[in-house]
Amino acid sequence: MSEWSPTACVLCENNCGIEVKLGEDGRTIEKVRGDEAHPGSQGYLCQKASRIDHYQNSVDRITKPLKRQSDGTFEEIEWDVAIHEIADRFCGIRDEFGGDKIMYYGGGGQGNHLPGAYGFTTVSALGGRYRSNALAQEKTGEGWVAASMFGNYARTGDFEHCEAAVFIGKNPWQSHGVQRSRVALREIAKDPKRTLVVFDPRVSETAEIADVHVRVKPGTDAWVLAALVGISIQEDLLHQDWIDEHVSGFSEIHAMFQQLPVAQYCDYAGVPEAQIRDLAHRLSNAESVAWYEDLGTQMNRHSTLVSYLHRLNWLVTGSFGKKGSQFIPNAMRPFLSGNPTLSRRSPVSGTPLLGGLVPCNVIAEEILNEHPDRFRGMLIETANPAHSLADTKKFVDAMNALELVVVIDVAMTETARHADYVLPVATQYEKSEATFFNFEFPNNHFHLRHPIMAPPADADVLIEAEIHARLIEAMEQMPPEVEQLKRVVQEQGIDAFAEAFMAATQSNPQLKKLEPIVVYRALADALPAGCSQGAALWSVAHFFAQRQPAALNNAGIAGQGVELGNRFFEAIMASDRGLVFSSEEHDGSWQRVRTGDGKINAVIKELLPAIEALHDGPERITSDEFPFVLSAGERRSYTANTVLRGAKWRRKDPEGALRISPDDASVLMVEDGATVRLSTRSGATDVIVEISERMSPGHISLPNGFGLDNGIATNEIARTGAAANELTASGHRDYFAGTPWHKLVPANVTAI
Repeated sequence: MSEWSPTACVLCENNCGIEVKLGEDGRTIEKVRGDEAHPGSQGYLCQKASRIDHYQNSVDRITKPLKRQSDGTFEEIEWDVAIHEIADRFCGIRDEFGGDKIMYYGGGGQGNHLPGAYGFTTVSALGGRYRSNALAQEKTGEGWVAASMFGNYARTGDFEHCEAAVFIGKNPWQSHGVQRSRVALREIAKDPKRTLVVFDPRVSETAEIADVHVRVKPGTDAWVLAALVGISIQEDLLHQDWIDEHVSGFSEIHAMFQQLPVAQYCDYAGVPEAQIRDLAHRLSNAESVAWYEDLGTQMNRHSTLVSYLHRLNWLVTGSFGKKGSQFIPNAMRPFLSGNPTLSRRSPVSGTPLLGGLVPCNVIAEEILNEHPDRFRGMLIETANPAHSLADTKKFVDAMNALELVVVIDVAMTETARHADYVLPVATQYEKSEATFFNFEFPNNHFHLRHPIMAPPADADVLIEAEIHARLIEAMEQMPPEVEQLKRVVQEQGIDAFAEAFMAATQSNPQLKKLEPIVVYRALADALPAGCSQGAALWSVAHFFAQRQPAALNNAGIAGQGVELGNRFFEAIMASDRGLVFSSEEHDGSWQRVRTGDGKINAVIKELLPAIEALHDGPERITSDEFPFVLSAGERRSYTANTVLRGAKWRRKDPEGALRISPDDASVLMVEDGATVRLSTRSGATDVIVEISERMSPGHISLPNGFGLDNGIATNEIARTGAAANELTASGHRDYFAGTPWHKLVPANVTAI
């Protein structure tokens, strides 16, 4: 094989465009290079993307449908048998307990988003109303804050053009999140007219090159961000004309922060007051400031409050709606909910469903009880919550307490190991796939990746869309109009299909309820080879075309109304390198501030008491028994999301060492490479030590992506490194959003 094929990396949210060259066997990815024609990454490549063959040719791949036996082992079964047994058992739960007792976990797999449309449709057809995924571990508090202030998901900034760049709990050198991250960081750091600012308790790779490193004590971001707002207000550094024009309710915030004890708050956070005062002046004087918060704060104490204080700093610096500042991307579909309501709650604990998602840390609690409304079944798709959620042992107990668990995935994961049925699917390079993490501005892009190879010859795998269509058919819920719609496509084309589908939904609302699966059945044969899973994008294309026709027209996609939606869909399907679908001016974000009066709401009344409570200072997290603060899930050069299951892909830090400071190593009398016992209230494990100047005394760090049990399918289990979530606790979470405190775990380290 000598041809280079365009596709994308699947190891972080950027999903950079790449080109790959396959080996002679047509299945091994031998070479990887950046795709210069990709509209987002433009040829950028980090070292992780070069290792994606370890995903494609996973050591734990499953190739046949599996059913758990009474002794805990799995046996292969035929697809038809699996589909009908699963459909019957889910229907049995619906009939006995109610369909709302069936929960969907999925739709957020890294770069594998299309199944979410099909999977939740299947659960909804059974009467299911509850869902969750990895976003509920990270972004729901931030999403709710953004919805409360902006009526939309205002998240990140224009780092390409900003004068000052601020990263809070974020190390983009390793975790990316910004297109061409390392190039962008170097450009900012080397330009004397620009300023790079990092808030982080560690000396991260980004902090190393920063102009200003605010080295906060772990878990004290709320105090330093509040101090920054206080200085801006007390020293009259505000962009007052901008605030008067664009912000409502700011006078209440002004009064609250006018008397804030800045020196005391800086002391709480362990940072020099002079540094924060200098920073406030620098940001106030900057022509533009771009901001970014991430998991370092979103999996930490006060995570929802920090998202609020972070955005108050946008307001005092006038950082929204102009070149080089914050923006709201013109997304194809809303990312998290733009509705800040707290009325939807989980059925047992009554926890708010921010963004419509059940917080991951309460899922086990929603099952392990005798409440009549507890969950009874789960469909888990492209996700591994038995490894990724806090207190995984408790989550496994919850899985075992359910009437039925079905896992749809590529590999035999820690979660699949405890399922009743495991259904194998094509990898992301054997089918069409996409990500909805399209946050670029003012030109936004979308990439439907085409398959670059076929599944193994001996594999009996399907795509997720086909699995869900078969389940709907087995449940006898597929509308009869589907065959007629399919004929319309075959005989008259996609323009006639749009009209026929809309007419059919008027007489049979069930078609609308099952829209992604109905459209898949109708369009699959008419789409480019291997791209049938992309059928769900037909509805997305029409949704966007109805709301943003000018953005599409500006991007070169012509038409109006239904015709524009069809042309957009066809453009998506035809572009195997991605396409720019939205082009607008830098002030376009103001069109997406949906607050009624078009102004940013400065006041979130639900969080004002939490701001008041900061006066009492941080509650001590550590104790004599657990004197260290563990950050679980550090991004390093050779860590990535756990679709890379084998250990051989790592060239550095193969065991996932525990990083500790030289001072702590001296007290413990351990050397580099020594084995120590790491313990928390939830569990203990043995780990290798790396003595690192990056760490402060009392602060220790484990990397993400380790502790996977390779060889589950053959019962020849081998684990590399520590499974961090065997050390975390589900009750250790944000009081408001329920997001976990993975970055603030009380721990102890003892020499062996």
